[in-house]
Amino acid sequence: MLHGWTVVIPVKPTALGKSRLVGSGDRAALARAIALDTIEAARRVCPVVVVTADAEVAAAARELGASVVGEGEPAGLNAAIARGVDAARSGHRAAMLGDLPALRSTDLAAALRDAASLDRAVVPDAEGTGSTLVTARAGMAWASAFGADSLARHIALGCTALDAAASLRRDVDTVEQLAAAATLGLGPRTSTLQPTSHNDTVAITLEELSDTRRKRG
Repeated sequence: MLHGWTVVIPVKPTALGKSRLVGSGDRAALARAIALDTIEAARRVCPVVVVTADAEVAAAARELGASVVGEGEPAGLNAAIARGVDAARSGHRAAMLGDLPALRSTDLAAALRDAASLDRAVVPDAEGTGSTLVTARAGMAWASAFGADSLARHIALGCTALDAAASLRRDVDTVEQLAAAATLGLGPRTSTLQPTSHNDTVAITLEELSDTRRKRG
């Protein structure tokens, strides 16, 4: 475990997430699997606070050892993160997206070690325009600006961009991004998910994900 850090992970209700991946029933199951794989990988590194209005995600996150803060009526990503940061322990704080199904614990730990010497840091997403992780060193006021093209906003807030590993940069919103994550090795829930969608492209992609699963650090 990495001492001195708390990671906040916001998770929107899974019925609302990942609309560009599969049909409504499969979408909720896939979004839940991705979120829980992300939470589990982070929990191996340090304490985790999950902010969600989804009762199933909340219960499963507690089973994984995470603390849970109820979001109530969803008020947006940055508002949810602020609630989690308020509940976090003193020390260094990080906020991380909950859709990193290929995340390796060792990659997150390495990024947090690098961030510990910086007032604020950000990990760019795989496209280089968004952000997947934002940090603030102990004693620094919290600020985050997640959303479309957030990298520039985080840098404007004083964040230093970190050269992080691919598993920490590959968030997933589309079938193509899910396939890209599969090449890195998916978490157990995402890789074993059996879709019921009639979308052949999605079904083939998810079968490939299971075939390319590999053990993560």
